[in-house]
Amino acid sequence: METRIVDRPAFRLVGHAARVPLIHRGVNPYVQQHIAALPAEEHLRLKTLGDVEPGGLLAVCDDLDADYGEGSELTYLHGVAVSPSTPVPADLDVIEVPAGRWVVIRAVGSHPRILQQTWAAVATEWFPFTPWRLRPGPEIVAVPKPADAPRTTTRELWLPVEPA
Repeated sequence: METRIVDRPAFRLVGHAARVPLIHRGVNPYVQQHIAALPAEEHLRLKTLGDVEPGGLLAVCDDLDADYGEGSELTYLHGVAVSPSTPVPADLDVIEVPAGRWVVIRAVGSHPRILQQTWAAVATEWFPFTPWRLRPGPEIVAVPKPADAPRTTTRELWLPVEPA
């Protein structure tokens, strides 16, 4: 698990949003259903819009319950990151993201287990021993490059942080 802190100017997350329940283990079937309902050409259209980091198609969770309670609702957005000046088609949902710091955690492993293991490590091994804490904002999962092996993937978890 590699970590880095980055300062980001304001940006927007644009794509297709849905309210879904939070599910802690395994793949969230509501998120799967939301993504599967999008036509293949829509994924390509979204990719062409993205023009800032984090790059590529993104899995965004916003409006999360502070307790991360199982079954609580959140806004899930399947989309990309764009600069504030990028024109956004009217049919897309937008999440405005203010300037701020982010911890970026890069992890390699099998999906979805890699995300669960990374979250557990961040919560128990990283946050308790660093001068950072979560701040309000969306949580973003980026896939920076294609899988190197059939069951291996690289993910970047982008979490909004502030000094503790």
